[in-house]
Amino acid sequence: MTAAGLLVAVGIVFGDIGTSPLYTYRAIIEDRVVDETLALGGVSAIFWTLTFQTTLKYVLLTLRADNNGEGGIFSLYTLIRRYAKWLLFPAIAGGSFLIADSIITPPISVSSAIEGLLPLYPDLPTVPIVLTIIFLLFAAQQAGTDKLGKAFGPIMTIWFTMIGLMGALQLAKNPGVIRALNPVYAYDMIVNYPEGFWLLGGVFLCSTGAEALYSDMGHVGRRNVQVSWFYVKICLILCYLGQAAWLLDHMGKPLGNLNSFFGLVPDWFMLPSIGIATLATIIASQALISGTFTLVSEAFRLTLLPKMRIVFPSDARGQVYIPAFNWLLMAGCFIVVLHFRESKNMEAAFGLSVNLTMLTTTVLLGMYLYAKKRVNGLIVLSLLLIYFFIEGGFLIANLRKFTHGGWVSLLLGMIMITVMLVWHNGSRIKRRLTQFVSLRDHLPILRQLSNDNDVPKYATNLVYLTASSQHQLVEEHILDSILEGMPKRADVYWLIHIELVDDPYTTEYVVDILEAEDVVRITFKLGFRVQPRINLLFRKVVEEMVRCHEITIKPKYRPLKPNPNAIGDFRFIVINRFLSYENELSLLETFIMNGYFALKRISLADESAYGLDSQNVATEQIPLVVNAANPIRLRRVKGKGDIDEPLDGLNMVADV
Repeated sequence: MTAAGLLVAVGIVFGDIGTSPLYTYRAIIEDRVVDETLALGGVSAIFWTLTFQTTLKYVLLTLRADNNGEGGIFSLYTLIRRYAKWLLFPAIAGGSFLIADSIITPPISVSSAIEGLLPLYPDLPTVPIVLTIIFLLFAAQQAGTDKLGKAFGPIMTIWFTMIGLMGALQLAKNPGVIRALNPVYAYDMIVNYPEGFWLLGGVFLCSTGAEALYSDMGHVGRRNVQVSWFYVKICLILCYLGQAAWLLDHMGKPLGNLNSFFGLVPDWFMLPSIGIATLATIIASQALISGTFTLVSEAFRLTLLPKMRIVFPSDARGQVYIPAFNWLLMAGCFIVVLHFRESKNMEAAFGLSVNLTMLTTTVLLGMYLYAKKRVNGLIVLSLLLIYFFIEGGFLIANLRKFTHGGWVSLLLGMIMITVMLVWHNGSRIKRRLTQFVSLRDHLPILRQLSNDNDVPKYATNLVYLTASSQHQLVEEHILDSILEGMPKRADVYWLIHIELVDDPYTTEYVVDILEAEDVVRITFKLGFRVQPRINLLFRKVVEEMVRCHEITIKPKYRPLKPNPNAIGDFRFIVINRFLSYENELSLLETFIMNGYFALKRISLADESAYGLDSQNVATEQIPLVVNAANPIRLRRVKGKGDIDEPLDGLNMVADV
């Protein structure tokens, strides 16, 4: 925990939850006539939602479930996946709906701020302004959250201080509003107000940034998030109390185009406040986008999404940038803005996806506390029941918004769930059908081929990537590639295995010389923050082995300048699988495998994912047979040109 860390945490972690005062009260009241029950009951429900959902569940409990400092629902799943296979499904659902939320948050946040100008400029075209701001936001992502956090930290500190002071000034005019912190007022609104239960859909919006708070933990550290939250929460509660006090002065009539948040702003400060609010909503979007990048990068490692290029903009821990996904998110945000056009139309779609993510996090957190931390089962069960009751109530209230826009977040979430399930199951089927054979049994023939001068040399160093974690096993199709058809002769056959480790910056390797001077296996142990530039790393290892006389390599061609450490040419063989026509698949298998290979075509190619130079790479295609087709019975019949005497076996039935 440092002062700079606290500032960055305020800048990039709390933007989403910090801008909720712009729209939460409006979502609660909607077109209803303002009365004391709505004003006081609303702020009471908001206070206790922030206390139970954000402070207790996320800041005090969930942030402790970090995976080497990284947060997010997939990090939580990684910690407990060995305890039960079914945990994959809530993890996929939660991650999918959080990604859906990241498409809705920027439009509603930015639109809410820009629409604050409408009372001053009624004819202002807000949609082009919102689209421009969203474009600039996504274009700035490549700078990294470290630089953005340093710029955003002071702005968000000003924002929280501003809303806290405005709320405190309004509260000073009517200090009796503080009595609303008594949960009785929330109960009265939910139970006694006409259709009061459905108001929880609006109340829930005050906590929509809590899940992003957990995902962003890896960017700034747990302690910085926990300590800075208490300052943020005080400012938020003061702002909500101030809005309740303002609403008590406007009882007996609907709000119309008024916004209780901007009602706290003095006339002379209106334009500056809208400017600060706009900057704050941009930062709110940044908080969720950076958390989504972390989430997606973890999904790559869990084989839940097809690979995309990952960029590390800085050396700061946990900061990633995924260019392709960045522009996909931006396109999704554009579609949301153009479809809904106004922030009030987006509110129905906003809370539902976060609500579903929170429920799945509750399930995983319960398993984490019980199975990994060995917390008493009764305590865990009590905690689960409390949060199922709270979040289940919010979910029922949010489902009422389904036809008013909630279907959008559900549709986006279901699309992501389908993509993840297809990719995960397709990868699992492909791994299941990969046959491994004993490398020891094939070493003699590899040695014989390497030293057979009658066979033209294919390459000095022939390199294959293997998924086998055991050095004595290798994929059968790798041996087929070397030995079948025209044999590939090389001085040395290299097998490379990449093992991703949890430590972010590990760069280690292990060498197994399986057959002296002929077959060598290298296992690279790379941290999840290390770019797997295998072409560069492999060359360094080979040069080191030649220098240490562990292996002797004779280049295929005589170099112009003699070099005692010359290692010759490299040839990497990348083997891709394609779905064979010789399959008879069920409808579900057809959908999974066709979807998997369609996604693979748009994913990052293996040579790019592993940093292989294209001029050194040869690609081979081999068929993948999931369920072999039934034999076809063929019968040969006599043709016009056949001789009269039947030949032995010509009319026999053959199974093909």
